[in-house]
Amino acid sequence: MSGYVGIVVSDPSLQNQFTQVELRSLKTHFMSMRRDSGKLTVGDLASKMSRLKVVGENLSEEERASLIQDYHRDLQDEVDFELFLKVYLKLQAHANARTGSNAKNSSAFLKAATTTLLHTISESEKASYVAHINNYLAGDEFLKKYLPIDPSSNDLFEIVKDGVLLCKLINVAVPGTIDERAINTKRLLNPWERNENHTLCLNSAKAIGCTVVNIGTQDFIEGRRHLVLGVISQIIKIQLLADLNLKKTPQLLQLVDDSRDVEELMSLPPEKILLRWMNFHLKKAGYKKIVTNFSSDIKDGEAYANLLNVLAPEHSNPSTLAVKNPLQRAKLILEHADRMGCRRYLTAKDIVEGSPNLNLAFVAHIFQHRNGLSTQTKEISFLEVSPDETQISREERAFRFWINSLGNSTYIDNVFEDLRNGWVLLETLDKLSPGIVNWKIANKPPIKLPFRKVENCNQVVKIGKQLKFSLVNIAGNDIVQGNKKLILALLWQMMRYNVLQLLKNLRFDSHGKEITDADILQWANAKVRISGSQSHMNSFKDKSLADGIFFLELLSAVQPRAVNWSLVTKGVTDEEKKMNATYIISIARKLGCSIFLLPEDITEVNQKMILTLTASIMHWFMKQPVEEKASGTSDSENGSQSETISNSTLDDSASDSSIEENGNI
Repeated sequence: MSGYVGIVVSDPSLQNQFTQVELRSLKTHFMSMRRDSGKLTVGDLASKMSRLKVVGENLSEEERASLIQDYHRDLQDEVDFELFLKVYLKLQAHANARTGSNAKNSSAFLKAATTTLLHTISESEKASYVAHINNYLAGDEFLKKYLPIDPSSNDLFEIVKDGVLLCKLINVAVPGTIDERAINTKRLLNPWERNENHTLCLNSAKAIGCTVVNIGTQDFIEGRRHLVLGVISQIIKIQLLADLNLKKTPQLLQLVDDSRDVEELMSLPPEKILLRWMNFHLKKAGYKKIVTNFSSDIKDGEAYANLLNVLAPEHSNPSTLAVKNPLQRAKLILEHADRMGCRRYLTAKDIVEGSPNLNLAFVAHIFQHRNGLSTQTKEISFLEVSPDETQISREERAFRFWINSLGNSTYIDNVFEDLRNGWVLLETLDKLSPGIVNWKIANKPPIKLPFRKVENCNQVVKIGKQLKFSLVNIAGNDIVQGNKKLILALLWQMMRYNVLQLLKNLRFDSHGKEITDADILQWANAKVRISGSQSHMNSFKDKSLADGIFFLELLSAVQPRAVNWSLVTKGVTDEEKKMNATYIISIARKLGCSIFLLPEDITEVNQKMILTLTASIMHWFMKQPVEEKASGTSDSENGSQSETISNSTLDDSASDSSIEENGNI
């Protein structure tokens, strides 16, 4: 049986403008439009394309109609899929020209380029990332036959095709994210095993904060270079910025003067903290300018020269600041960094050209190697984290990554700060229940007047009540003020609504009835019982779930080849429980479940996260073809069940079509 082919367009140049995820999303919209009226003509496109995100939001119907008529004169011609794609590209180009195409309020490094019109890559960035991989994965037993990778070649894009390297890189960035027992590491992997690795990689990347909008497993299998580098850059960034928080580096307190400033510092994204750290040292050096970015502000090299002189005066060279040629100064800066043991990630040319990704990586590496902060840190009582704060932090992380996975216009670094204007909450609600937001009365960022933020948040609360959320004592102003417990309560109900709607849309026997928590519980117990096991879950807060055995049996029941029981522990000690929990999460992600919980959420039986895990497994199972569900068996020799996984899980990495297609839970 052949591997997954995907959607094929007869014109190769047109095909190459899109990823497979984009093609599937656009094909779904095209079929829906054609189904609405029996046939689709050119004249219909202006109105019907309003439902497409980029061209619908940024072009009026009149503008779309004018552009379409300029492109194709005969409005009565019937539209096939290829003409639909060509019209879409034309409209998208105009929409992107108007908006600047980049996602607003997000770091270029974090939201890696995944547009369909510009598929270029930076050779300098590629070489830098290859050097990083060669350095950090050099000792890996499986990858040693591939490393070191030649940075001047395209070998990287061949090596990633089996999915192992990216999974390993994620574990370097955030240790323990993927249970390596779940990675397929045979010498020769069949297409379905490779697809499982890519599915595990993409779902795990989302779970550590990467944005993988419009990226599917097929894109890795095809070695699409700009998409591969986009994911790698985000993973490396997460690794390099991991210490830029007060928990890992309490010495960062030296950057602020009082407790109010500390609270502000704690809410900043890591790259903003890195800039503040850089300016802190530049002020010491007497440097008058404020560095606000990792591009234009550092092109002349003066900021770097001053920073390195403060951090490592013993290696300074007086001629660095005296020299007039920026490229020559950049070379002297890198010689200084080399003497410090910090010459990584960029060349002199990258400094002069202001490459934001590589300059950020360079500064982050300097911070990791020598931050220049005193080891004597003043004590601040509220930095001592209580159990309640630990739970709040864990839930904030899960909800933040879930929201970011939906493909909203703004990347969220902190839900208590970044949701206060209400806009992203409105975008998320519109994905949960399309059309429910009244955009005519919504206020789009940037919002300077506080009462405009309250108006947005009042609409959020009003919609929540329409969706039957329990919002007693929650007002729009509570969100604007950043009330942590009330914001978390709202976000949980949004995530839970998403879970239940996804299941309701898939369950043919629901007859329009709402799916309840009890339905999910009943389904899970029935699946495990039918498989012949005696395990039982009394509720989503059943303490017996801590050993992980029930979920391993549930995963085995929905996909018999999913669990390798020789790797499962008895779940008696805390360490055994954690090993099982890590394995459960990785196996679920490998199947295609997009989940955001941590092993501690299983071992401590976090009721909310246990519900989302169970519902996600149920959602994956219900998406499988009826004949596969009925058989309950798999033939690993011919790969029939694996092929089902391969084809059905591709959409779990798409985020730009609809929330139902995405399947994020």
